[in-house]
Amino acid sequence: MRRVEREISDTHEIEEIIQKADVCRIALANESIPYIVTMNFGYTNNPEQTFYFHCANDGKKLDMIRRNKYVCFEMDTEHKIFMGKRSCDWGMNFSSIIGYGNIAVISEKKEKITGMNCIMEHYGGKGEYLYDDKIFEHTTILRLDILEMTGKKR
Repeated sequence: MRRVEREISDTHEIEEIIQKADVCRIALANESIPYIVTMNFGYTNNPEQTFYFHCANDGKKLDMIRRNKYVCFEMDTEHKIFMGKRSCDWGMNFSSIIGYGNIAVISEKKEKITGMNCIMEHYGGKGEYLYDDKIFEHTTILRLDILEMTGKKR
């Protein structure tokens, strides 16, 4: 990171940004074709740092994941523009995370429920969630195993 004074290395602070984030952007690539998709997500650090996502059962994203499971992810929060007297004095405050990991389609029902619970908890709070089996027939659950992750703020 070029601006070392903006780096966030504290895991607790990084996880606070994750909790505040509305969406996670996933960057996929196959050969020379990049593709970025914005997704709802859930996060857990027990036992490992992992993101969960849900999506339809087919589409470009899944086709690309089947060819290349290595992805980049990004999320950002707390945007606030500040103004200066001159145009070059303007800027933006923010908190962000970027990282890399391997993403996979989950097939086991128990882990699908774990993934959906993480997503529900991120947006709806703690609770016991009930799922109709038909939900999992029409929904793919993805697990992103985080290999590295850093934060940045201004």
